[in-house]
Parts: sequence; structure tokens; C-alpha cells
Amino acid sequence: MFNDASRGALHRYSNLVMSFEEKRNLLLPGAVQPVSREGRARRWYLAATEIESLKQQEERIRQVRLEERTRIAQELHDTLLQTFQSASLHLGAAVLRVAQDSPVKNQLDRILEIMRQGIVEGRSAIQGLRSSGSQTSDLVGALSRIQDELKVQPDIDFRVTVTGRQRQLAREIQNEIYRIGREALVNAFCHSGAKRIELELEYSDSELYVRIRDNGCGIDPQVIEKGRDGHWGLAGMRERTTRIGGVLKILSSPAAGTEVQLSIPTSLASELSLPHHSSG
Repeated sequence: MFNDASRGALHRYSNLVMSFEEKRNLLLPGAVQPVSREGRARRWYLAATEIESLKQQEERIRQVRLEERTRIAQELHDTLLQTFQSASLHLGAAVLRVAQDSPVKNQLDRILEIMRQGIVEGRSAIQGLRSSGSQTSDLVGALSRIQDELKVQPDIDFRVTVTGRQRQLAREIQNEIYRIGREALVNAFCHSGAKRIELELEYSDSELYVRIRDNGCGIDPQVIEKGRDGHWGLAGMRERTTRIGGVLKILSSPAAGTEVQLSIPTSLASELSLPHHSSG
């Protein structure tokens, strides 16, 4: 079952497993002989080996998923996005030849703007697909960079705030939080017409809260409830939230803008508590 190297490691490890209490108890009258050190070490060694094997399997699965996302991103870039960019350039050249007083000028300008917005969102989606876990390891930093990635109007007031004691999150949980937050921020930057967007992360003892607020035009209640035909952003946010055991709320009105609230129990989200506060 064990090769020579494993037996050597097991023997060395067995010398370490006897605690001070065990040694003291052996010196007491009537002490019961405990389970042999080598037997206990064998069980612990097998458990550690199994844990390491599971970690390696998880890493292989993560790598396969990343490779598949990268392949899809490349296909989208080389086909759909390139086609949109080419069509946008041709349409832009045609619009320049249309007279300013033409009755179709405004309509063509609007179509061109929609196509350009589609290109921006396409690039954002591709960037999201290509993002690895290491790129989102700093959740606050990754979400803060989205404004620059989208290349949207620089006059939008984007503020990021972190309160509470930051915790190291489980990698898969953090990746899902990032994608939910990214979708909410893309919607705010690209569709709301907002001049102010706020991202807030709050670490409490019981919950991790992510809130994204804007002062834009709001979202139609029917869209919030049922989504928009051909668009899967809101549905994807809800599916990801369910997958990580969280709760997602979307509050919106034309007067107050939109607020996306995501909460996840700390017991599900956190792996390790970090001994410092961070705010921005």
C-alpha cells in the first residue's frame, strides 16, 4: 500500500503524533496503552493524502473550465464581435454621407450608438469569460477596474467603499460574487444613464453584503421580474446567487435609480478572517 518513501514519511510522522498528554499518561499508574502512534499516523496520513488528492482534482476541474471559457471567448471575439465592429465601421461611414436634415439621420445615429454599445458589452463579456480565479482574487480591485475596462464616460462619479473586517473568501464563491457584481456594474454604467455609481462591500459577523447603487433611470418592474427577451443578465445573476446560497434583491424606480443588494452568510462565504480593516 505504501512505497518506501511513503513508509519513511509515515515513520517520521508517527514520532510527532504523540502529544505531551499522551506521554504523561503513559507514566501514570494504570495507564491504558493508547492506539499505536504508527496506527494513528497511518490514518492521519491517509486523510491528508485524500485531502491533497481532492484539492488536485478541484484544480484540474477549475483549469478545464477556464480553458473552455477561454475557447468560447476566442470564438465570440473572432466571429460575433468582429462582425459587429465591421458593421459599425461601415454604418458609421455611411452615416457621415447622410445630410444633417435627413429624416433618417437621427434614427441611423441611434442604431450606430446601439451597435457601439453592443461592442462595449461584448468586450466586457469576453473579458469576464477569460478572467481566471487569480484575476479576481482581489474582489474589490477586480470590481473597481470595470469602469476602465468598459471605457465608458469618465465623468461618471464611481465610488467604492469597504467596511468591516475583510475575509478571505472561498475561491468559487468569490468568483460568483465577482460575476454578479460585474453584471450589475455593467448594467449601471452602460444602461442607466447614471452620473453617480456606488459599490459597497460590507463584512459583518453574520453576512457579506454587496450593494451597487446608481442614480440613473431605473429598470422597468416587468424587466426586473421576468427579464428582457434575449437577455440573460438578470437571470444569470439570480442563478449564481442561488448557487452560492445567497439572497439577491433589486430595488429600482425612475426617481431613485437602481440598487442591487447581494447577501451571503459568512459561514458559507468565508474561509479565513483577515486581521485588518480596509476602506476606500
